[in-house]
Amino acid sequence: MNFTPEVVIKSPGRINLIGEHLDYNGGHVLPAAIDLTVTLRLRKKNSRSCTIYSKSIDDSFQVDLDKLEISSQEWHNYFLGVIHFTEQRYPGHISGFDCIVESNLPIGSGVSSSAALECGIAVALKNLFDIPVTDEEIIYIARDAEHHFVGTKCGIMDQFAVVRGKKEKLIQLNCHDLSFDYVPAELSPYAIVLLNTNVSHNLATSEYNLRRQECEAALEIVRKRYPVYEALAHIPKKIVQEHEKEMTPKMFQRAEYVIEENQRTLQASLALAKQNLPDFGALLFASHTGLSEKYEVSCPELDFLVKQAHHHPNVIGARMMGGGFGGCTINLVHKDHMDSFIEHTALAYQKKFQIELTPHTVKIGDGVQLIL
Repeated sequence: MNFTPEVVIKSPGRINLIGEHLDYNGGHVLPAAIDLTVTLRLRKKNSRSCTIYSKSIDDSFQVDLDKLEISSQEWHNYFLGVIHFTEQRYPGHISGFDCIVESNLPIGSGVSSSAALECGIAVALKNLFDIPVTDEEIIYIARDAEHHFVGTKCGIMDQFAVVRGKKEKLIQLNCHDLSFDYVPAELSPYAIVLLNTNVSHNLATSEYNLRRQECEAALEIVRKRYPVYEALAHIPKKIVQEHEKEMTPKMFQRAEYVIEENQRTLQASLALAKQNLPDFGALLFASHTGLSEKYEVSCPELDFLVKQAHHHPNVIGARMMGGGFGGCTINLVHKDHMDSFIEHTALAYQKKFQIELTPHTVKIGDGVQLIL
């Protein structure tokens, strides 16, 4: 499929420096948009159907706007969900269109290619059909598509970072009330290197949703006695410890991790403000330990890469990033030693797992943008 587009959108992936699995627990996170993107090209057509073609996987599908149903193909559901929830808020605005989508975002690697696609579609529809949808509504439309059409009960961080990202800025976001500040991403002389394990264990979605359920159950136990607490991340650790006997061991571990990770994120923001990069990096390593041992969302491949980073003299911090069970590690590597770090780690990883990792050196970029 080829055509002259009326609208072109670039929508970025995102990283999260620290604060993993806190967005659905009302905690603090430190994400940013990156310079790897999904590009969408659209044109209107006079019909009630849409043709959507993915250049990256050389596949296309048709959408009947009068009969939107969840598809067995996951990538279809990003489009179907966003169309559905946009139409729900702004009935009668969307008519037939063609869309070509291509991406240089690594799929399933923890950089949230799903939120990039969902937010990109929502902004594309806004501009193609002059829909008066706000940025905040786009964030919620994209999240609802992920929840109800894709089936992952994610928080709000990914969509928020994709829509509100700014070049060379991190977003200090409170996921409970969505208050946020932009802070300079002053990481020099260190650069951000993502190492993609190129594994995606099939536990990812089911275990992600289970972790959310465990956290919600822990919160409800505490709220019976302390109804003032609306989010797990805000509960003092000693109050959770009071309730340990009422929780399953796993539930208690999850709650402890959430509270500790929220504190780490606040400490990391302070360290960054003081330009104390060694402390900032140490908190990333501590975050990975919590994710691996208490939250149990890591895997041998991720643990191995973080251990390699820990032993490398030119890396000040590393951890798994994203939902877990595969995907990327995020590493803060001295910019003069990135190539040697990548080469050394790739060889060790290949030797251990017989898998080639894929490195990505990323810069912090703008949120979703209208190009044409």
